[in-house]
Amino acid sequence: MQNDFKILKSTIFYKPKLWLIALDILIITLSVSFIFLFLPLTTTEPFKKYALPFVVFLFIWILTSYFFQRYRKLRARSFFKHVFALFYVSIIVFVLLALFILIQPRSPYSENVLITLIIGVFIIEYLTLFGYFAYKYATQYDDIELHFEKREGAIIQPSEKISDDAASERRERILENVGKNGFDFILKNTQWDKTGTLILTDLKISDFTKINLYEYDTIMQLKRLNNIRGINKMFGIANEKLPDDGLFLCRYKSQSTTKKEIFRRYSKVTAFIYYTGHFLIHRVSPKFFLTKRLYYDLTGGKKRILSKTEVLGRLRYCGFAIEKEAKIGIENYVIARRETNAIAKSQRNYGLLIKLKRVGKDNKLFTVYKFRTMHPYAEFLQDYIYQKGNLAEGGKFKNDIRITTIGKFMRKFWLDELPMLYNLLKRDMKLVGVRPLSQQYFNLYCKELQQKRVKHKPGLLPPFYADMPKTLEEIQASEMKYLTECEDKGTFRTDLKYFFLILKNIVFKRARSA
Repeated sequence: MQNDFKILKSTIFYKPKLWLIALDILIITLSVSFIFLFLPLTTTEPFKKYALPFVVFLFIWILTSYFFQRYRKLRARSFFKHVFALFYVSIIVFVLLALFILIQPRSPYSENVLITLIIGVFIIEYLTLFGYFAYKYATQYDDIELHFEKREGAIIQPSEKISDDAASERRERILENVGKNGFDFILKNTQWDKTGTLILTDLKISDFTKINLYEYDTIMQLKRLNNIRGINKMFGIANEKLPDDGLFLCRYKSQSTTKKEIFRRYSKVTAFIYYTGHFLIHRVSPKFFLTKRLYYDLTGGKKRILSKTEVLGRLRYCGFAIEKEAKIGIENYVIARRETNAIAKSQRNYGLLIKLKRVGKDNKLFTVYKFRTMHPYAEFLQDYIYQKGNLAEGGKFKNDIRITTIGKFMRKFWLDELPMLYNLLKRDMKLVGVRPLSQQYFNLYCKELQQKRVKHKPGLLPPFYADMPKTLEEIQASEMKYLTECEDKGTFRTDLKYFFLILKNIVFKRARSA
């Protein structure tokens, strides 16, 4: 009985989120102001006349909203539960205020104002909820349970060649799915005709889970990833079934290839319109919570648009190392190896705003905020991109496939760094200072510079734009010069000097972000 009372108490009484209450007050205030300023009213002083009803309305709304648990974490309840709660609150507030107006024999207040206010507030609140949940569903990916712990007996076992008849049948099956060029790639890079190789063309994920652990050392998924629903789940199962260092092969049609095909087939204007529609249907709608189910019901999950970054990043996320890539015709082939000591990756969240860990003063990691400029899963490819492309001029990755077209524009004009002004307000950073680096970039620097760097706060405007170095060595020399001058001549004086040098290069020499 006592436990039941505690549960009931925790259900009714809870600590509300103050920002949600503030949001309600703002929405109601704006709605009232709009009605009084733009709608025809009989009174010349509506704000004075309706001051008391406004306060009563606000009080009842907040109290009723609290009772219906509208001020709990938005993520704690589903979209439809929030909408029903909003509906009940609107009805109760309307009834109570209507009674307040009607019980007065000669009420000075208009029922039309009340109705307009209730409808307006409900619509704005609903659209706010809709926008929030649409954003969350569109930017969060389903997580899967990945087991990267040490596994007993997860070693590759010797395998034998299959019979000639079985090999002939398997060859025909591969050719039917990927064609001659695709088969040549498989022939050259895998042991396709061994008993330890499993070839999948249309196997359901539920059947895939029934395969014995470590029975196969190579798994080939010949069905295009664009036509598979639950890619991460499939990758995760393959990772679990393969022994350490086992191979996984897959193929897909990339976003860039799809775009090139459309622009080659049509005129520029027609191609732009067609590709935009195609992108919205096959890229956006599978991630949008109101259209996600409809998309998969209508298309079966076919023709989804996948970027190269996303496919490789998904593989890395699921515990694979990228061994080999090849572009064959209109398709990309990837061979990945099951990592022996794979590390579980963090949860992904691909909203407009991203949080990144950077090395700050006293060698403490802090969070910087930026607008997203990369494809999904890009963060899992940093090591791979560095190994493939090394560093370009300015210390950035060369041929970085992770950056989107819009992202390149945003980076060029520092638009992606605008949210870092919040770091400036938090005093994690200062206006002028060395660039905040990830742990990996920081480790590329010499020990002497690392030691100097952690004595100072990083800045929004780095000395890079004063000296415009091109190589990693020149960047280190530029930062060393700046930090030494800060120590010898004082930080304020040095920062002021560098501020005007940076400003001159940006305005007159058109210095831009790499």
